[in-house]
Amino acid sequence: MINRNRTPSKYVCYGLYLYFSGLSLRQTSERLAFFIKRNHVSIWNWIQKYHPQKLSYRRRKISKYVVDETLIKVGSESIWMWVAIEPENREILALSISKERNMLIAERFIADLVRIHGKHPVSTDGGTWYPQACRFLKLEHHVHSSLEKSLIERTMQYIKDRTESFDDYFPCKLKNCKLKHVRNWLQLFVDHHNKELEAVK
Repeated sequence: MINRNRTPSKYVCYGLYLYFSGLSLRQTSERLAFFIKRNHVSIWNWIQKYHPQKLSYRRRKISKYVVDETLIKVGSESIWMWVAIEPENREILALSISKERNMLIAERFIADLVRIHGKHPVSTDGGTWYPQACRFLKLEHHVHSSLEKSLIERTMQYIKDRTESFDDYFPCKLKNCKLKHVRNWLQLFVDHHNKELEAVK
């Protein structure tokens, strides 16, 4: 990983770990100061620029995909966040964002899941775009059970609670932002979440 201040990678990784464990940017900076002094702006820059080498796509036993979408704020606009989890181990299998919500976007999101993890039944809420997408992809579809609904809603709220640590906004001053920094943040968050799950198994 590369950054302008040439901070040793072990400190960048530790700073990211602290932040995604629930500390604010300023709190992370304070904890990191025991080893190296970096302000909260530097840490935010790491979050925007750092890319996990790749999310862990190792083959695992998957019973079904539990899928949902929700609105999050990016600056002054709202965007859709799409999430898929595996209900038994609660790992986040995929996360994506879009400026619209329709059958084509739902189909693309689920198709990416299938490409990586294979064909499995899909559980969703009552959104009309999901059954159409599953029929096109020839996947079994059903509406969430009470347990599946609880699991996916808990995951969604967990992600949204973390974004609320900076007032529900992903700070960005770019005009016509392509949301790259948002995707980086969310990918980092998923990577951290899944590694934490693996660590407690």
